[in-house]
Amino acid sequence: MSNKNVKPFGAKDKFGYMFGDFGNDFTFILASMIMMKFYTDVMGVSAALVGTLMMVARFVDAFTDVTMGQIVDRSKPTAAGKFKPWLLRICGPVAVASFLIYGSWFANMGMTFKIAYMFITYILWGSVFYTAVNIPYGSMASAISADPEERASLSTFRTMGGALAGLCIGVILPLLIYDKVGDVQVMNGTKVTVAAGVCSVGAILCYILCYNMCTERVKLEAKTEKFDLGALLKGLVTNKALIGIVLSSICMLLVQLTASTLQGYVYPDYFGNVAAQSVAGLAAMIPTFLLAAFIGKLQAKFGRKELSIAGGIWGAIIFIVMYFMHTTNAWVFAGMYTLGYCGLSIGQLICWAMITDVIDDTEVQTGSRSDGEIYSIYSFARKMGQAASSGVAGALLTAIGYVSGSAVGQTEAVKEGIYTLSCLVPGIGFLVLAAITFFFYPLSKKRVDENVKVLAAKRAGK
Repeated sequence: MSNKNVKPFGAKDKFGYMFGDFGNDFTFILASMIMMKFYTDVMGVSAALVGTLMMVARFVDAFTDVTMGQIVDRSKPTAAGKFKPWLLRICGPVAVASFLIYGSWFANMGMTFKIAYMFITYILWGSVFYTAVNIPYGSMASAISADPEERASLSTFRTMGGALAGLCIGVILPLLIYDKVGDVQVMNGTKVTVAAGVCSVGAILCYILCYNMCTERVKLEAKTEKFDLGALLKGLVTNKALIGIVLSSICMLLVQLTASTLQGYVYPDYFGNVAAQSVAGLAAMIPTFLLAAFIGKLQAKFGRKELSIAGGIWGAIIFIVMYFMHTTNAWVFAGMYTLGYCGLSIGQLICWAMITDVIDDTEVQTGSRSDGEIYSIYSFARKMGQAASSGVAGALLTAIGYVSGSAVGQTEAVKEGIYTLSCLVPGIGFLVLAAITFFFYPLSKKRVDENVKVLAAKRAGK
């Protein structure tokens, strides 16, 4: 950080880091919002089976995430840095793997083949290549700056990158991938495949922009000590901050992605209004961009843990009110959903800064810094939340009697069940998220500020 030949931290780093998550979420949000609907309605696979397979894939992630974290920690810094080179190495493979998931050309194949194809391509994308690019990208925040406020700004801009990807996929795609067949909105498999290809190209371009715009300033040497699985497992059990962020992340992703998945059913099946889904997706991004303007000041005044709890309580109140309203107006539902999303926006804007707080706290407590290792565990937790959302959504849709096959109209009972799930699942999830953060996450504003002082003194050699 004291090297005068290195350009100072600035807007270029922020926007570059934003493009990194834009690239991530071109494939991640696509899988979260479109994949289950694609396989149930285009490929004819049951929702429960899609969710189950996505959950099974997370057992593979238990190995690939930790392995990639070790690879990143042990990789030697290059002229470009320690983490940035991975963006160029993996951007092509992760984009191609994502595109292959949506192979509508196999829609007429046998069910065994389609299930095997879904499993293989999903594992290849999520457990292998997405892991290989996301863990070094997330760990890179610690190398771009050591300043807590600058890291907080990186977290904000990263969330904005994800919001932009959500804007493209959640708002634009529903208008392009559905056909009107009588009174039923039918997903067009070929259009989904084309859209997936466009998203893959966009992901590659975003990763390249991130690579060229960000600068690694903090020199983090490669770890040389032998990997100790026992020490890692012990750390997982004893590191309260890490346990807290893992639990809260699983819950937050469960809320976010289950709600997103159900949006793909409530608008076309309950309201019969895909246009409202697109508007709702656009409106849901507004709180994120508005809060981004002053979230830094709120963090400095109240603390990240405290804001996360407040956001959870707010979201729970709105979604539970939506359940009791039981509106049949898609536009009223979209407006209320936007209000509820404000609570989620707060968590999204601060979560990436919270993981750097955990990394700092771990160094204070143990004297050792393991950015890649800790971030790999955090990444795995987020994937668990993603998988759980798919499993929960799939199981609940099957439980209420949802019939796979987009040309098949759903019964009134199923439509009512979809509405209920769209309100109560995120509402209850928000309450659980607030409780977990309050009871299990120990890094209050006071403790984070104390850790910053301790590490500043350590860096200064005092």
